[in-house]
Amino acid sequence: MSLEALQLLPLSIPSPSQGVWHLGPVPIRAYALCIIAGVVAAIWLGDRRWVARGGRQGQVGDVALWAVPAGVIGARIYHVATDHELYFGPGRDPWGALEIWNGGLGIWGAISGGFLGAWLYCRRQGILVRPFADALAPGLLLAQAIGRLGNYFNQELYGRPTTLPWGLEIDPVNWPSGASFAEGTTFHPTFLYELLWNLAGVVLIVALDRRYRLGRGRVFALYVMVYTAGRGWIETLRIDTIELDDVLGLRWGVWMSIVLFVAAAAYLVVVGRRHRGEDAREASPYRDGAPDRSHAPS
Repeated sequence: MSLEALQLLPLSIPSPSQGVWHLGPVPIRAYALCIIAGVVAAIWLGDRRWVARGGRQGQVGDVALWAVPAGVIGARIYHVATDHELYFGPGRDPWGALEIWNGGLGIWGAISGGFLGAWLYCRRQGILVRPFADALAPGLLLAQAIGRLGNYFNQELYGRPTTLPWGLEIDPVNWPSGASFAEGTTFHPTFLYELLWNLAGVVLIVALDRRYRLGRGRVFALYVMVYTAGRGWIETLRIDTIELDDVLGLRWGVWMSIVLFVAAAAYLVVVGRRHRGEDAREASPYRDGAPDRSHAPS
């Protein structure tokens, strides 16, 4: 490629011109499509891994009927709690807290709510939670990678200004409230950083699981470590304001990442020592040693 051709290449990433399309009176939102695509991908990968661990085919989809709604509710509650100034106070519309289609989901709330929903289903069906979490872990990271594209279409959760050639163009109407930047300012595409980090994490986790036959919750712990390591760094780049954006000099998300990373690492060490010399995985992913066939496909 010639120097002249290189000079014609754009030195920034343009943001989408729109994130909503209309099919008659029905709005089709890119944000929602990305979330749905992520859920489908997680179910597909999780089901393959669950069957490989001795689980019943299709059961991951059954769990998703509980976990996904609980995760969405948890994600929205977390977002509203940490960004309540967007919805409550002078000149704000409290009903906006319910408009989930406009974006605004907190990953920590999604994980907590989703885990609760999955745990309730697993208890009802006699499924051991740890092997199920191990089977689903890479799929969760894959879903999070795909879901970040929704932030791209919404022009949200970007980083601070940058002159790097992959800087992200953001419409001034989507700049932080009260912020003022020079015309042509581009920003760190933190959605892209997290997307790539998560995809690399999926490959790493699957490879390590195949190599060492990890079990007893250790794949899920590894997922937490991989995700929080990247998320903690990415949080330091973001400029969107939240209620707890300065806790002892760090954003709340950074502290969450640090605490969860340490907890997951400690779990890996403790479980590894406790089950040293034993089979790395559970003999069966069910409490009674056999899958519940009452809802199995004929």
